[in-house]
Amino acid sequence: MSLSSSGFYLFASRYRLLIPAVIIVFSLLFSSGAHAGFIPEDSRVPGGVAVIKLPQKGDAPPHVFFQKKRVFTAKKDDTWYAWVGLPLSLKAGQYQAFWRTKDGDKPLDFKVTDKKYQEQRLTVKNKHVNLSTEQLQRVWRETPEIRGAMDTFKPVIHPLPDVLVQPTEGRISSSFGLRRVFNGKPRKPHSGMDIAASTGTPVLSALNGKVAAIGDYYFNGKTVIVDHGQGLTTLYCHLSETEALKVGDTVSAGDKLGEVGATGRVTGPHLHWTVTLNGARVDPALFLEQ
Repeated sequence: MSLSSSGFYLFASRYRLLIPAVIIVFSLLFSSGAHAGFIPEDSRVPGGVAVIKLPQKGDAPPHVFFQKKRVFTAKKDDTWYAWVGLPLSLKAGQYQAFWRTKDGDKPLDFKVTDKKYQEQRLTVKNKHVNLSTEQLQRVWRETPEIRGAMDTFKPVIHPLPDVLVQPTEGRISSSFGLRRVFNGKPRKPHSGMDIAASTGTPVLSALNGKVAAIGDYYFNGKTVIVDHGQGLTTLYCHLSETEALKVGDTVSAGDKLGEVGATGRVTGPHLHWTVTLNGARVDPALFLEQ
């Protein structure tokens, strides 16, 4: 199909405002990488983050993979870095991430050392440990929604603030990686950080992003999950109230998501905060100012 000069003029006049806007949006989403105001602490242990310097030049986001999952990349001081989330289940040893280039995948070698997390042994009534059939069915229904929101990878770039916002003020009452043993039976390690605070204390988004899930779940209670793009997500749960948000809403670092509470399967008011990178739960403390 061709356009006459007059037809082209009319087309250009009608869409002269739309075309630049489309170009800008496309550029923000796919051409410009995340420019890091901060970088998490490099901690190459299970549940940690391997921060790997990349030799890539230019502004196009690098494509880096670990265990077949694409990982978060950001540029700081003209240097690209990959933030590789290391699962708690990872064994100590030598590993490789892969940087995808036009000449093929280039290996990025790094070593993971072991870390012993704390263990807590508790004796409680069986009703607090074993779920009924009805409770189990509810958990099975809710789990795909929660994990789907936490473990997603969207090639979207959200600007990084200079400092990650601590989501609420309070005392860290339970650290990441803590393994609880109830009545002699070990449970999964603690996948986040618990911050004890009074009911009603504001809970803020740690970073810019979009709401990926919001709901009231059996274990987590009232919960908000925010997707920060490139496989980086944060979860905030046991809230007493959530803001009037819906899936897809944009939030900025420091925006209020809800208030501290004791909903779900808990014994007292606190915020449970989880950080996920490329599907791995990682220690939130690595993202906070030291």
